[in-house]
Amino acid sequence: MPSTGDGVLFMNASVPITDRGGDYGDDRRGRNLSPSAERSSFATAAPRKRHSALVRVTHWIATLAFLALLVSGGEIVLSHPRFYWGETGNVNMRPWLNLHLPSSRDTVPTGYGYVLPDQNGWSRYLHFQAAWLVVGTGLLYVLFGFFAGHFRRNLVPEASDLSLKELGNSVVRHLHFERPAADEAWSYNVLQRLSYLVVIFVLFPLMIWTGLALSFGFTSEFPLAVQLLGGQQTARSLHFLVTILLVLFLFVHVLMVILAGFRNRMRAMISGKMITGHANPPTE
Repeated sequence: MPSTGDGVLFMNASVPITDRGGDYGDDRRGRNLSPSAERSSFATAAPRKRHSALVRVTHWIATLAFLALLVSGGEIVLSHPRFYWGETGNVNMRPWLNLHLPSSRDTVPTGYGYVLPDQNGWSRYLHFQAAWLVVGTGLLYVLFGFFAGHFRRNLVPEASDLSLKELGNSVVRHLHFERPAADEAWSYNVLQRLSYLVVIFVLFPLMIWTGLALSFGFTSEFPLAVQLLGGQQTARSLHFLVTILLVLFLFVHVLMVILAGFRNRMRAMISGKMITGHANPPTE
């Protein structure tokens, strides 16, 4: 789940407005910061509120549930590490993707001289429980995001941020793995905002939809859920592909947290407070 700031931000009245940049001045001249990031500059090193309690709780619950889904989902894939399109798929059909992994079923010819232990019992049970935990946590977060103005304030990009120049600058900074400026700790750049919106409103809903479409109990009551996707094997393939995209997002997310300052960012997501105020914060 993405993390955004919900604390009320104040500027030290003793600092003249003309010197708002303070220690940030030189750093901002070397960067093309987005308008939304520039509005969040500060000249104080005191701990300030960064994340609300609800954002922090839903973030960690979703993280643990997603890791449980990855472990259990990987075990489920090993029962038949091949993917097909359409309604049906079996060993007598040509898959569009063969992972060439050993299987936990002796009916699946893999070319290996052994069969893995069948762990489908606990893995399917854990997958089911973790999935509903993600759904409940996600609904709570989305309701909070809409009614508390969380999405509007922190994730919806400004019109000026969506210009080709701003998008290009943000892409270049990310490709160069530039360490974010201290003032950017209080506002996401345009690529972060867009990626979080895609994950929240596209990838996770699609993951839930395709997951439900794999349930025979669910599709017996709501057959349109799988028919719109083109069949259960198509739903399974899409479920796998969306998982790959979410894993890539998780990898990049963790990498950017480390680049921006792991200790400070983790402190903010655990305690809700972040210490900033320096253009070039100490390496963490």
